[in-house]
Amino acid sequence: MKIEISSEVKALTSEALKPKEQLLEVSSRKKGFAILVPKEEYMQENRLCLTPEAAALLVNNGHEVFLEASAGNGAKFHDNLYSEAGAQICYSKEELYKSGDIVMKVTPPTLEEIALMQPGTTLISALHLSQLSADYFNAINQKKITAIAFEMIEDVVGSMPIVRAMSEIAGNTVLLIAAEYLNSRNNGRGIIMGGVTGVPPTKIVIIGAGTVGEYAARNALGLGAEVKVFDNHLYKLRRMKQRLGNQLFTSTIDFANLSDALKRADVVIGAIRAEEGLTLCVVTEEMVSSMKPDSIIIDVSIDQGGCFETSRMTNHADPVFKKYGVIHYGVPNIASRVAHTATTALSNILTPMIIRAADLGGMEDMIFTKEWFMKGVYCFKGAVTQKGIARRLNLKFKDLALFKMARM
Repeated sequence: MKIEISSEVKALTSEALKPKEQLLEVSSRKKGFAILVPKEEYMQENRLCLTPEAAALLVNNGHEVFLEASAGNGAKFHDNLYSEAGAQICYSKEELYKSGDIVMKVTPPTLEEIALMQPGTTLISALHLSQLSADYFNAINQKKITAIAFEMIEDVVGSMPIVRAMSEIAGNTVLLIAAEYLNSRNNGRGIIMGGVTGVPPTKIVIIGAGTVGEYAARNALGLGAEVKVFDNHLYKLRRMKQRLGNQLFTSTIDFANLSDALKRADVVIGAIRAEEGLTLCVVTEEMVSSMKPDSIIIDVSIDQGGCFETSRMTNHADPVFKKYGVIHYGVPNIASRVAHTATTALSNILTPMIIRAADLGGMEDMIFTKEWFMKGVYCFKGAVTQKGIARRLNLKFKDLALFKMARM
């Protein structure tokens, strides 16, 4: 006996056999970090990496923030502000470093601090390569710490956001420093920064046409000073001329023009940024000896070796010295003079990076999925990953690309 199946039943049976779409739960890759903010004790450093507002934002996003007591006092961010934001206050470095995923510092940690860190921690700080020895990198690698340098972190458009922010601050601040040491109260030349009617203007020479040089020149021109900028990159000089106007004198760095400008200068600002390794020294001892008595040299490049042969590193407690009658200012962390502003700038850049890393699943995922962030890494899982550092200190080098390939 033949049983016939109606077309309606066939349609229902066919529909039932088709695979159905279902909504599956999407697992969250977000990982909460334990973020450590130690107190800075090097070179009278007053900055830190997080404001209380940033700490509150991180806590609200599922992270823990641990702050060493009084770490923010120099920037006028006191412990109670962090406590109210949800951060936990630790009263010793030993207590702070008991646990943590990320250490955020302005200056590089000391060997004692590295010894306290947990293996596998991520360190985000400045590098200050000219001041570090192979012992520092060996200590980092023994703990298999992932170390990321402020100076090398890029953003999605290829610029260096932290370098630029601190350079803007330094460029604005160097004119205040120059004015301070030009005045009679500090036994300077007793001249005003800028110019007034009927009196020749202050003569300022800037070596380096990067961000520091541009902001210093902008402020100096605004005060009425006569400004000359030297750099060997014509595109930088052209860009500065377009931004600041034709009243700016620009030149490549040649001995005759630079020597003549230095002899006439009241203030000389060294703002050359090293492209790899140490800054090129462009002003010789002989050139400095020909400068006016009580004129001023401010070497902003001193943390990368300096661009004056007579420069040496100083600090905020003892910022200046004289050589050949010329006042030398060689403090490397100029932005620390305005620590509240500088801390806010650092925090505004670093906080979104931390939140982004958590959204991606962790700091390692951030490094290997965002090439612009990867460029800041100089040590990873026991190896130096920046060729210039390895070559300079005769250390073993391992390309980060090899680690990336191993993850695939």
